[in-house]
Amino acid sequence: MKNSRPPRKLRNRHERRASARPAFARLAFDFSAFACSVVVFVCFLVFFAVSCGYVGASGEKRLTIGYIGWTENIANSALIEVLAEEELGYDVELELADLQPIFEGVSSGEYDAFLDVWLPAHQALMDETDGGVVLSEEPWYLDETEFGIAVPDYMDVRSLEDLNESEATMITGIEPGTVLMERINDTVIPEYDLDLVLVESSTPAMLAELERAYARKEPIVFLGWSPHWMNLRYEFHYLEDPKGTTRGITDPARLHSAYRTGLEDDDPMAYALLEAMKLNEDQVAEIELEIVEAGDPKEGVRLWLEDNRDVVEPWLDAARAAEGG
Repeated sequence: MKNSRPPRKLRNRHERRASARPAFARLAFDFSAFACSVVVFVCFLVFFAVSCGYVGASGEKRLTIGYIGWTENIANSALIEVLAEEELGYDVELELADLQPIFEGVSSGEYDAFLDVWLPAHQALMDETDGGVVLSEEPWYLDETEFGIAVPDYMDVRSLEDLNESEATMITGIEPGTVLMERINDTVIPEYDLDLVLVESSTPAMLAELERAYARKEPIVFLGWSPHWMNLRYEFHYLEDPKGTTRGITDPARLHSAYRTGLEDDDPMAYALLEAMKLNEDQVAEIELEIVEAGDPKEGVRLWLEDNRDVVEPWLDAARAAEGG
């Protein structure tokens, strides 16, 4: 940078003029100049902090991720949290919210990212952001998803048409308002004239009931999906739907991440880490199961990382290279 000091002769002229003023006038002038300098310096620091992805007096890099209570989203969000904090020096904040507020939050910049966009199921929510959300270039989940009405393999039932002949009296569901829950109630049960009752519940409650029934080999009809740790713990199959009553909801989906506009430019390290994240069905299920057994997402992730450093090292390399580039 060029020397900003004025030539000595001009500076001396200023000094002579200042010496001719009363002392209090010189003091007022000097204080005013000092105050202006402080304001300019503070503004520079604020600009530097924002542009480099830093906030607050601690000087830590910040990353805010919105997530929903789905097991795969808890798993991949916790995984990124641990890697970003313990390997890259970030201060990561995870905020639990409902699906629509998360898309709105990413669009407004309240969240930097959301790591569980199911397409095409979430396309309408993406469209509502009017381009305020940037989708990952590729899906982070490497395998095909599955979603549907399922039964354990020890039940001799293969189709929704056969459910009335089974010993099951209910379909153990998950949270009310889920699209498949609504479709079961409005379409599946009437179309197949099922005697079974759909029971609204929660994902943890459904899994607890599945665990109880499976241990006793009792009949149970439940909602299954992949990726999820249930696929490692239980042997089950999805029921055929010859009338196509769940078509469009149970079709395979692509799982992407979503970022706020400008994240790639503002924080290339975080962006590169999120873009590099790739997991297959077994890896997601293993992380979820470690979380369940540990009782804490971050602790479960750390346990999984003990035997899977080779999976995440390329992600970390990409993040560090992005910062250096």
